[in-house]
Amino acid sequence: MIEFAGRGILLDIEGTTSSVRFVYDVMFPFVRRELNDYLAAHWQAEEMDRVRELMAGDAGAPSFADWCRSQGIDHRHDSAALDLVRREVLRLMDGDVKATGLKMLQGQIWQAGFESGELRAHVYDDVPPALAAWQAAGYDLRIYSSGSTDAQRLFFGHTQRGNLLGHFSGHYDTTVGSKREAASYERIATGFALPAGEILFLSDVVAELDAARQAGLQTALCRRPENAPVQPHTHREISSFAEIRLVSCR
Repeated sequence: MIEFAGRGILLDIEGTTSSVRFVYDVMFPFVRRELNDYLAAHWQAEEMDRVRELMAGDAGAPSFADWCRSQGIDHRHDSAALDLVRREVLRLMDGDVKATGLKMLQGQIWQAGFESGELRAHVYDDVPPALAAWQAAGYDLRIYSSGSTDAQRLFFGHTQRGNLLGHFSGHYDTTVGSKREAASYERIATGFALPAGEILFLSDVVAELDAARQAGLQTALCRRPENAPVQPHTHREISSFAEIRLVSCR
């Protein structure tokens, strides 16, 4: 058991609330399967404009048009420009790169899968009762994940244990900054409108916990069954949310 005296809880997703295997074995293959058809059907849609510009920025270009020109492509030539995006998506996914534009596009593709019922997000058995208890006790619960905020809402709105979205009052993704930089957690603490020391961050990644602690947050490492081994660290550890004992600081 660990004790937490505070008022806010910030949660990672993969390896913390949900199995890493679900993301890699189900969600990512779904994107690969649907990518070509999605791009062809939505290339002219408004939501693709921001995806293209974000992907260009992630590639180091000032705009999508500039990115295309650097590749010898006219951005108005739809088939060539579309193929550039398709190839970049696959390259980033092959490298497990947490790029903002990629994450936004993945979220758009997952939306169709969640809304059709084909996708149902995995959560660990201890997560739903803990979320309900924490919320009932008046704690402010929020998510910080490399997946886009839209994808996060889809994920928790369509889980194998029902709609859990109502437990959360805020969502953050890499648009707030890298999960391995202390400044990101400082911005999130400002969003909570709480002192950083009254926020507990739960993650399975030591580097993220290190950054959060540097920003003043309390931290705990989640050790779930499928998680990768971790290097030596000085964070508290839990294997279930039931191992967190809330101690009122009011």
